[in-house]
Amino acid sequence: MKKLLEVCVDSVESAMIAQEGGADRLEVCSNLVIGGTTPGISQFKQIRKACNIKLNVLIRPRFGDFLYTEPEFLMIAEDIRMFRELGADGVVVGCLTPDGRLDVKRMQTLRDCAGDLHMTLHRAFDVCQDPDEALRTAISLKIDTILTSGQEADCVKGKEVLKRLIGQAGEDIEILVGSGVDAAVIRSLSKEIHATSFHMSGKEIKQSGMTYRNERVNMGLKELNEFEIFRTAKEAVVQAREALDLQ
Repeated sequence: MKKLLEVCVDSVESAMIAQEGGADRLEVCSNLVIGGTTPGISQFKQIRKACNIKLNVLIRPRFGDFLYTEPEFLMIAEDIRMFRELGADGVVVGCLTPDGRLDVKRMQTLRDCAGDLHMTLHRAFDVCQDPDEALRTAISLKIDTILTSGQEADCVKGKEVLKRLIGQAGEDIEILVGSGVDAAVIRSLSKEIHATSFHMSGKEIKQSGMTYRNERVNMGLKELNEFEIFRTAKEAVVQAREALDLQ
């Protein structure tokens, strides 16, 4: 039985920690705190040098929905080609139509841009109108993986949909269970719904090294603390790896 642990990282430091903890594959992004956006070139290059496991790159030009303007879509296509040339093993993408269906025409264009790269349909899937239809469409587009929480806020809440999707997917496409994944969830969902592929971030908060702090100024979202940094916690990855290997 194939088992896979993917860790989502938005820094070189987190990438190295995730690899050391036992990740099989990384999803490389920036700005994980807002769900992830396309990483920078230098960030990817440093991670590629530091890590010898597979790297899938999130291609998402902005925070928010997955209904993209033409310039945004052209950026996505260009970024896929660029990261392919830079040595990515796969890309993580998703485009929807206004009525909440997969944008088949655009997704086919992105599949063509990716060539032989592994392609994951990201959690745009979780906000589509009909997950069963989207699954069939993804298979027809020769997408390799669907990253999903079962259309709920976390994978435990979405486990019934995930169970159905795993059954429908068979050997045609990988269902990668994400959102809220840790060692306990892996133990539970491996048994309950026979999931074998999991996606996690294992984030922990590190305090900034700044000793002088002007806390009157905020650079982005007001609910975020400018002096807290998100990093992958090695122990969380180690525990997840051990839990998966024991299933």
